[in-house]
Amino acid sequence: MKLTFFGGAETVTGSKILLETETKKVLIDCGLFQGIKELRLKNWEEFPIELNEIDAVFLTHAHLDHSGYLPILTKNGYKGTVNCTKATKELAEIILLDSAKIQEEDANRANRYGYTKHKPAKPLYNVDDVKQCLSKFKTFELYKWHNIDNTIKFKLLNSGHILGSSFVVLDVNGKIIVFSGDIGRKKPLILPRYDYIKKADYLVVESTYGNRIHGENSVTSELLKYINHTFSKGGILAIPTFSVERAQEIIYLLSKLKRNNQLPNIPIYLDSPMGVNATNVYFANKNNHKLTDEDINYMQSTVQLVTSIDFSKAIVNDKNPKIVLAGSGMVNGGRILHYLDRLISDKKNTVLIVGYQAEGTRGRALLSGDTEIKFFGKYHKISAEIFKINSFSGHADQSELIDWLKYFDPAPKLTFINHGEIHQSQNFKVKIKTDLKWNCTVAKMNETYYLA
Repeated sequence: MKLTFFGGAETVTGSKILLETETKKVLIDCGLFQGIKELRLKNWEEFPIELNEIDAVFLTHAHLDHSGYLPILTKNGYKGTVNCTKATKELAEIILLDSAKIQEEDANRANRYGYTKHKPAKPLYNVDDVKQCLSKFKTFELYKWHNIDNTIKFKLLNSGHILGSSFVVLDVNGKIIVFSGDIGRKKPLILPRYDYIKKADYLVVESTYGNRIHGENSVTSELLKYINHTFSKGGILAIPTFSVERAQEIIYLLSKLKRNNQLPNIPIYLDSPMGVNATNVYFANKNNHKLTDEDINYMQSTVQLVTSIDFSKAIVNDKNPKIVLAGSGMVNGGRILHYLDRLISDKKNTVLIVGYQAEGTRGRALLSGDTEIKFFGKYHKISAEIFKINSFSGHADQSELIDWLKYFDPAPKLTFINHGEIHQSQNFKVKIKTDLKWNCTVAKMNETYYLA
C-alpha cells in the first residue's frame, strides 16, 4: 500500500490523498486550492494520475478545500461514486453550486471590465459540471461497515467539524487506516463532540491549529463587545462569514443575546444565498446537532435571511447601523465584497474576522494590518477597524488534537500530519513526539509514502 498527498500537505488547502492498494486506488477528499496565486494555479494543472483509474472517492466534509475539485474530477473522466454522509451531500450541493456560480460571475465581470490577463477569463467549472458531479454522490450512515470489494471495507465516524463531517476509516486486508479530515472542537457550540477511535495501523491527522491553543474568552461576550463598540460609533458591523457552521454558530449566539435582551435595537442580516441554504439544511437535520426547536425558532426570529439580489443591494446602500453576516469567510469573493466596497474606508465601521484566514487571502491581509486591499479591479483604503475573535474556530486546537490522539491504543505504526501550514505541522510533530512518543512525519506535497 502507498499514500500520496496531492494537496493539503504543508498547506491548509486543496486536500487530496490517494491510497493505492494491490487492487484499488481510493481518493480521500478532493479539495480546491485557495489562497496565494501559486496555490490557486494548481487547480488548473492536470491531475497527476489517470482519473478513470480511481475506483472510489471519500469526502470527509463539504468545505470547498475538501470538495471543490470534485466537479473537475468528474468532468475529466472520473466514473465512480463520491461516498459521504447525507448531510455532507446536501451541503456539498450548496457549496459547489455556489462556487461554480461565483466563478462564472467573476469571469464575466473580469471580461466585462477588462481586468484579466486571460482572453477570455474562464471559470474552472460551471453549474452544469457541478450537476454532473452531484449525480455521483452516494450517502452512508455513520458507524456501519461497508465493502468496496472483498479486500477493503470502510466506515464513517463523526468528526464534529461541521454538519455531516466524518472520519474515514478504511480496513484493507485487516490493516486499519484512519483519515481525520478536519477535527472539531471538544466542546462545540451546536454539534456533538467528535468520536474517539481506538485502533489504527496508520493515521492521517490535520494540524490547522497544531501550534496553538484557542483562547478561553467567552465567544458570546467578545461578540457583544464588538457589537456595542460599533453601535456606539453609529457604524456598521460586517462579519465575513463561512456559510457552513460559522454562520449558524453566530446566528445561534446572536439569538441567545437577543433572548437575554442584550442586543441593541439594530437589524441583523445573513446576506448569503449559500449561507441561507446551509442554515435551512441545519434546521432540517435535527438529529445531527444539539439545537432544540426553541433554539431554531429564536434563530429564525433574530436574523433576516437574505437571498434576493435587490434586497441585498438595498441593505448595501443603507448607511444606518446594522450587523451583516456575508460570505465569503476569507473575503475571497461573495457579497461581503459589496459591503466592504461601501464601508471599508470609513473609520466608524468595523470588520470582525471570525475564522481561520489562509495565506494569500484578503482576510489575512486585513489581519496583517495592510493599509489597502484590492477587489473589483481596484484598491480600497482600509480605515474601518479590524478585529478578530480568536476562539471562534471549528478546528480542534493543539490540546484537543492531543486529546483525540491519546485514545488510540496502541499507537499507530506511523502518523502523517497534514492540513497545516509548515510551521503549524512541524510544531505539532514535535508535540506528538514529545508527549506521546509516536512515530510521525509531516506529509509533503506530491510525495509517495509506502505502508508496510
